[in-house]
Amino acid sequence: MDWSPGYREAAPPAALAGAVACLWVGVTPADGAPPTRVLPDACVDLIWQRGSGVFLAGPDTGPAIMPMPPGTVLAGVRLRPGAGGPALGRPLAGLLDQRPGPADLRGELPRGIGARLAAEVPGELAPDDALRRLVGLTGELVTSAPPDPLVAAAARRLARPGAQVRDVAGELGISERQLNRRCCAAIGYGPALLRRVLRFRRFVSRIDAAPGGPSDLAGLAAMTGYADQAHLTRESSQLAGLPPLALLRDRHETAG
Repeated sequence: MDWSPGYREAAPPAALAGAVACLWVGVTPADGAPPTRVLPDACVDLIWQRGSGVFLAGPDTGPAIMPMPPGTVLAGVRLRPGAGGPALGRPLAGLLDQRPGPADLRGELPRGIGARLAAEVPGELAPDDALRRLVGLTGELVTSAPPDPLVAAAARRLARPGAQVRDVAGELGISERQLNRRCCAAIGYGPALLRRVLRFRRFVSRIDAAPGGPSDLAGLAAMTGYADQAHLTRESSQLAGLPPLALLRDRHETAG
């Protein structure tokens, strides 16, 4: 991985691609950087920070503002929707919007997972070694406890524009109550919020890909699955803490 200042992602090893969305690194310049606004994505990240060790990020239901002191070095493994609960050995609903650190993980995660993360990926490692160990341990976890296939299938279906929870439950041959229970355990929240988060990520992907920003916000709202621009504004304010145009400026300034 490239450990120069900035944020970058890499594909996971092929054997882990069904459970791991990406590997990533983030390095803050020596003169510091503004706080980072992390948006909900239905994923859970295992993150190593130089000097302190591994902490858990997500599942998030709203924005998380992360300070980025000068010289911060982070390495992360991002688990796909449906992979986090099984891999970590506990229902994720109890970890909503939390960032448990090395000491907390020992008590939060069963089967000695937290203790292994703290002991095997300490903060004193060199970044390349830390990421290698984090990937190796994640591989063990997702191999012994693979993603919930039903929740993974539900997430793929709910990511489609216009998807409805009741229709997805019917396609999967289960009740909405069963789908809710399985999603809360594997992702941290139910399919209704999952659908909202995935729809919002479609919008975020669009504005990230448009250097000058969208010229027609109402059209983009409709294209990404919102009833109208006002609906998008409400969702953006709730999920990102900013209305759409302010979020656009924030993300492009951070990327710059």
